[in-house]
Amino acid sequence: MATAPKTITEYRLSEHAVKEMTRRGITEEQVAIVLRTPEQSEPVREGREVYHSRFALGEPPKTYLIRVIVDYDREPPVVVTAYRTSKVEKYWRTDEDRV
Repeated sequence: MATAPKTITEYRLSEHAVKEMTRRGITEEQVAIVLRTPEQSEPVREGREVYHSRFALGEPPKTYLIRVIVDYDREPPVVVTAYRTSKVEKYWRTDEDRV
């Protein structure tokens, strides 16, 4: 069974993250929600992790995954970028996937 992702409450947004969040229509509140209550996370490389959570967005609502890339080997951790994808099944991991 997979362990729950570590939550992040204190972090810094990189200039790149702010630019990309603005361009992609992702709010700071959405990033904060993902980092405070991530549904899943996975390592990218040493010191970097991707956190993601599902959101119902748009009208009519459609399920999207908001993915937040974090360098956690800094103090405070730094959000490198964030993006939204409709390809939830591509990134969503079940317990069977994690074995």
